[in-house]
Amino acid sequence: MQSQSTQNNQRKKRHIWGLLFSIAILGFGLYFWSNFQYFLDLYNYQTYNPSAAVASITKNSRLTDEGRFAFYTAQPAIDGTRAFNVKCDRKEENTAILGCYTANKIYIFEVTDERLNGIREVTAVHEMLHVIYQRASADDRAKLRVLLDAEAKKLEKDKDFSERMAFYARTEPGERYNELHSIIGTEVSSVSGELESYYDQYFDRQHIVGLFKLYKSEFKKLETKASKMKTQIDALSKKIDKAKDKYASDVKALDRDIVDFNSQAESGTFESQSQFDSERASLVARADQIKQQQASINLLLKQYNDLIKQHNDIITESNKLYQSIDSSLAPAPSV
Repeated sequence: MQSQSTQNNQRKKRHIWGLLFSIAILGFGLYFWSNFQYFLDLYNYQTYNPSAAVASITKNSRLTDEGRFAFYTAQPAIDGTRAFNVKCDRKEENTAILGCYTANKIYIFEVTDERLNGIREVTAVHEMLHVIYQRASADDRAKLRVLLDAEAKKLEKDKDFSERMAFYARTEPGERYNELHSIIGTEVSSVSGELESYYDQYFDRQHIVGLFKLYKSEFKKLETKASKMKTQIDALSKKIDKAKDKYASDVKALDRDIVDFNSQAESGTFESQSQFDSERASLVARADQIKQQQASINLLLKQYNDLIKQHNDIITESNKLYQSIDSSLAPAPSV
């Protein structure tokens, strides 16, 4: 039989090992809990099977390994039906929503117009950056805010940027830096070297900004064409109004002078036949000139109507381009 001392030593060893095991379990539990988001992200990343479309977007976006990890942890999905609107709620009417990051998932609207190639990639990176900002530590966010504020200050006079930030302030209060983090990263050509290096950890920023500028230029080209044509239409309209006013004034004066001429002819007040012929010839010449004015006005009106048609065609084309990114006009999901 074992001695009482030996039994006590064994009990002490078992107690120590049990205590060490409990500490190890507790330590692992604390480590797991403090890194729960990472383990959840790792699980989502490893279990996610990207569609061919998502894989194509990932490749075309030139994501780094870190960027791909952040993108795939949100298990992105592409949807070109009205079901997209259930996931990505538009906050205001007449505002196109191209993507969203909600409930830890990314949704991207499927834009198929070839003129807007690159729009899905820019949207994907924009939403991926929301994932990264959400995961950033408090210290990292504080550093980012300083850098983002410096870039935002440079853009204060940009009307589109100001209106966009005002929109986010109305619809997503408290998310200013989260949105700045995505907008500046994907849409602004020149940023500080420190910020450039930061974004380069996740994707080829200049490539994405290039895609943004490319598809944005399609909207700008139509807007510029429509604006220039509107200027031409307004100038031609004023020219036509001026010509019409002169035409009406000349016709009125001619009518008055014809009545006066006929009155003189009837009363025989002309001093000679030559005076009669001269004044009559002058009236005929003025009548011919008025006919030319009328023909000129008709030509101007034709030019005006042609410009109106061209302007309307541009507006129609522009509307179609905007409709292509409007998820509310997408077809219903198939059953």
